[in-house]
Amino acid sequence: MPKLSVEGVGDFDVPPAKRMVLALEDEAGIDQLHACGGNARCTTCRVEFLAGEPDTMTVAEKSVLAARGLTGIRLSCQILCDRDMSVRAISRLAGSGRKDAGTRPADDIHPQPVEWTTR
Repeated sequence: MPKLSVEGVGDFDVPPAKRMVLALEDEAGIDQLHACGGNARCTTCRVEFLAGEPDTMTVAEKSVLAARGLTGIRLSCQILCDRDMSVRAISRLAGSGRKDAGTRPADDIHPQPVEWTTR
């Protein structure tokens, strides 16, 4: 089982290939934002990698990060926990002013079809 380390929160065993956004909520128990429901549109599910960052990303993630000029962060809704990873959760409900974290993302990565590219 991959281990997800969340800075300031702890270390958690995660089922293989679980979406990081769901692992942050379910295993780590944090209030991770995902305003668009995990569809790579809003960038509210941002994380910063401390270790174990995958060398690939979805085309959808790469496109939305480039369009918004964002670097040094990743979208947790587009990442599968397939290895040990360490992250800083930087988009949390607390202090965001939002009424809720957003619609729970599906178990599978969206948008479909999922296409992978190098980051």
